[in-house]
Amino acid sequence: MSTQQILLGLLEQAPCHGYDLKREYEARFPDLRPLRFSQIYSTLGRLDRDGLVTLVSEGGGQGPDKKQYALTDSGVSELEEWLATPIPVGDPPQGELFLKVALALLSGRSARPLLKAQRSAHQARMRELTKEKTGATSEASIVLCDYSLFHLDADLRWIDHTVRRLDKLAAEFSGPVR
Repeated sequence: MSTQQILLGLLEQAPCHGYDLKREYEARFPDLRPLRFSQIYSTLGRLDRDGLVTLVSEGGGQGPDKKQYALTDSGVSELEEWLATPIPVGDPPQGELFLKVALALLSGRSARPLLKAQRSAHQARMRELTKEKTGATSEASIVLCDYSLFHLDADLRWIDHTVRRLDKLAAEFSGPVR
């Protein structure tokens, strides 16, 4: 997720000042990482430079910049392209947990303690998310919790699968490089 796409999406609704963009973001996406004013203003400057937004007025805003920006046709096109493009799917063998397991086995260590600790951490986070979801007051918060829960559940299935294959995996990593 990029600040550029966030701002383009919010500006599509109506022209805004940087201060208003931050307030709108925080109101709509309270569960996501916060945006700093410096991120917003530097991104607006780049978007303006690149012709994706345009300055429509100065003054009258509540924030320090007091410049109001609107989306240009190029900005709409950029936003539409981003919305239509699938998120790149990571290649699972490049995941940090896989690398930790592999390096533990490569060094002759057991990966079982790591996987047990990771399982416990995942389960604790799932309990936290389930509690958040139960107390959620918006559909967006519920869906975001579900997104995280489903990913953690998939990780737990991978951990269980890997534990069952540890002996074969250890033998593979203890042998010579092919």
